[in-house]
Amino acid sequence: MGAAKRVSVAALLAVAVSLAPVQGQEALRPTHIEIPHACLNQKERRMLVENGAVLRLAVAVHAVRSNVPGTLVRARLCRRPEGLAYVLTVLAHDGKVTHVSVDAVKGTLVGER
Repeated sequence: MGAAKRVSVAALLAVAVSLAPVQGQEALRPTHIEIPHACLNQKERRMLVENGAVLRLAVAVHAVRSNVPGTLVRARLCRRPEGLAYVLTVLAHDGKVTHVSVDAVKGTLVGER
């Protein structure tokens, strides 16, 4: 066996040993369980708004403006156990980030953190 081939075999062996589980720990195995996304994509959002199933984002933003002052930096439409809700991320002038949930059907605030 040539020197280059021995180095390659040694390198592969070193990688294999480093990836082996430590005694008492289980090896990490990839799971192929598909987790449904909690938030909808753009196409799904547009379809629900156009069908009248949910309110427009502007209504949710208006509901938040009076309670949480600041700049809207992100808006998502997500599934929750209670139904669909807009999750709005607001950056206050003091730098504090707030996540506000607005019911996407009624337009009322349902949570803030």
